[in-house]
Amino acid sequence: MKSHTPRLLLIKTGDSFPDVVAKHGDFEALFQARLPDHELTVWDAREDAQRDTLPPEHAEFDGVLITGSHAMVSDGDPWSEALKPWLHEACERDLPILGVCYGHQLLAEALGGKSGYHPDGREVGTFEVALTEAGQADALLGALPNRFPAHLTHAQSVLTPPAGAVVLACNAHDPYQALRLGPRQWSVQFHPEFTSPVMRDYLEHQREGLGEAGQNVEALCEGIHATPEANDLLEHFIALLEKSPADSR
Repeated sequence: MKSHTPRLLLIKTGDSFPDVVAKHGDFEALFQARLPDHELTVWDAREDAQRDTLPPEHAEFDGVLITGSHAMVSDGDPWSEALKPWLHEACERDLPILGVCYGHQLLAEALGGKSGYHPDGREVGTFEVALTEAGQADALLGALPNRFPAHLTHAQSVLTPPAGAVVLACNAHDPYQALRLGPRQWSVQFHPEFTSPVMRDYLEHQREGLGEAGQNVEALCEGIHATPEANDLLEHFIALLEKSPADSR
């Protein structure tokens, strides 16, 4: 089947640190840099909630990406709660979705799961992620090696996946590093849009708190390195959108 250029919606759920934005761009810029041949329509869900404007129509897009955020899903911010029904309907319509970090946690909650603070604290740095057997056979995650490094920075995690969700990846810290939430709906805790310099800057911002929590910050800094396989996940997602729905299940 002939491929087509997908119409992409990026749901922006937060801003990065001001110095990170100045040096590397905000979250939407990081996603756009990974997809230079594709135009992203950015919907800032926070601003729309404040203005009481209508959200985008699901039918206007072929795929959805959801950014991370410095907000916490369990805080139940009004804009975040208002986004849940939109995401639930998107899944019901089988609109392809890839949620990242906050997007991972919010999607899980929108579909009946539970997200909140990880009992073992923050995970910040570059860590190995392993595919489950289901992940190795998955249309999206299966394009990655069985084990690969990924950039992570999060205090909250998916604590209970929604009913019917399939666990696609895990690591030593988090058993739910990646989920398939529907036929063409995925979410990951790690950041496929991050570069190593971005990860280093995030680690510096959290240096004091991590040290107080007993983590070896210098070792975390030394452990930061390129994550080409994780970065490729965004291109793999777009490639699936360019195929027929049957090919991406």
